[in-house]
Amino acid sequence: MSISIKPLADRVIVAPAAAEEKTKSGIIIPDTAKEKPQRGEIVAVGEGKVSEQGALMKPQVAVGDQVLYGKYAGTEISVDGNDYLIMRESDLLAIL
Repeated sequence: MSISIKPLADRVIVAPAAAEEKTKSGIIIPDTAKEKPQRGEIVAVGEGKVSEQGALMKPQVAVGDQVLYGKYAGTEISVDGNDYLIMRESDLLAIL
């Protein structure tokens, strides 16, 4: 997946996973009851954060990593008809 924008500093762009359509028991979830996904795939990574000493700290994530993030983390953006989240690397909770 290629994206036409590049995040700055320690920001990453995440493609959220699709919301669950059905429960494990087969019950269909209506649109009004669907929860925001909390996992996704990294599609772009910034250069990294500059420390107080002036050194560049490389990001710990890479393009293609599957990650978990907070329910209300990031800013929603739309690029070429696709929805993404742009957030700081520190908003990520884990790499799957």
